[in-house]
Amino acid sequence: MMKSEESHNSGSCMRTKTIKKYKVIILTTCVLTLAMSSGCATQGNKDPLEGLNRGVYKFNDVADKAVIKPVATAYKTIAPSPIRTGFNNFFNNLGSLTTVLNDLLQLKLASAFTDAGRFVINSTFGIAGFIDVASMDKIKNHKEDFGQTLGYWGVGSGAYLVLPLLGPSSLRDTTGLIFDTFTTDPITYPRNIGQIRLSNQLRAAQFLDKRTELLTASDLVDEASLDPYAFTRDAYLQKRASLIQDGLVPQELIKDDYDDAETVADPVKTDNPAR
Repeated sequence: MMKSEESHNSGSCMRTKTIKKYKVIILTTCVLTLAMSSGCATQGNKDPLEGLNRGVYKFNDVADKAVIKPVATAYKTIAPSPIRTGFNNFFNNLGSLTTVLNDLLQLKLASAFTDAGRFVINSTFGIAGFIDVASMDKIKNHKEDFGQTLGYWGVGSGAYLVLPLLGPSSLRDTTGLIFDTFTTDPITYPRNIGQIRLSNQLRAAQFLDKRTELLTASDLVDEASLDPYAFTRDAYLQKRASLIQDGLVPQELIKDDYDDAETVADPVKTDNPAR
């Protein structure tokens, strides 16, 4: 009896220490990101860690072509479309919890109400989210994360980063990823009760689902771009900037892409003070 109590107390103590460790990691990462995002990457150099990033990108590319992409291709070939769609819906539904919290942190109360409703509807009538009933009812789907929340409140993206296996990110978005993972990501929860194997299995399945979604896109990048690394970096940074502004294309990106071409095409129009 005493051994059972000691084992229970030991398990509770370990869980408490683990939770405290996660909180320290989240806080430390947030502080480091907020400190570095303002000074590490300047407007003229969005990729000060390019040498390191290209090395990680090369590692990811080799790992992807050797293992991850063949597994994703086999999964897409073997698994029927309704099965793949169901698992994709399931993981997207789990992500709704992250979206709801970040809706609230950005004071988007209407969106928070809508996204919470989506989660409830899909989790019940949609059988744990495997069926996207909410989309059938034309309920809008939002995507928010803590990286977007930081950007919404004015935190710069900081230096561009390529994470091992996970791919494109930034100092700000890496902070957001860590925060979301240890706060609102249900796949992390089994770890807190000692179900590490279950958590790892769910994470692997989620990773495979996401990679399967990107099969066509990755092929297009490799075929259409002379420098896939630069293409992926620029596309990621533009997409994140757009998401922070709720789908609007940021003005500075429009200038970067089109001002030079417009000046060449119509120099008089560009210099016209009445424009």
